[in-house]
Amino acid sequence: MKNTAMFWVAATTMVLISLTIMAAMNFPFNWVFYITVLGQIMLVYMVFRVLTDNYTTDKTFKDFYEDCPLRGEIN
Repeated sequence: MKNTAMFWVAATTMVLISLTIMAAMNFPFNWVFYITVLGQIMLVYMVFRVLTDNYTTDKTFKDFYEDCPLRGEIN
């Protein structure tokens, strides 16, 4: 993914974590409500950006995860 798509993933995550903290700390309802609406809009836009990202790779399922390579071959 491009940096722009990952930016939206990180920004949306931070907004929604902040929202959870605000709701747990009994912030005023209007703050929590408006940030909830903002978070929902950001979530929809984030999904759109990630799904329309022009990302290609030459990896296959046999490559498995890069951080945990398989010891043997998959049969």
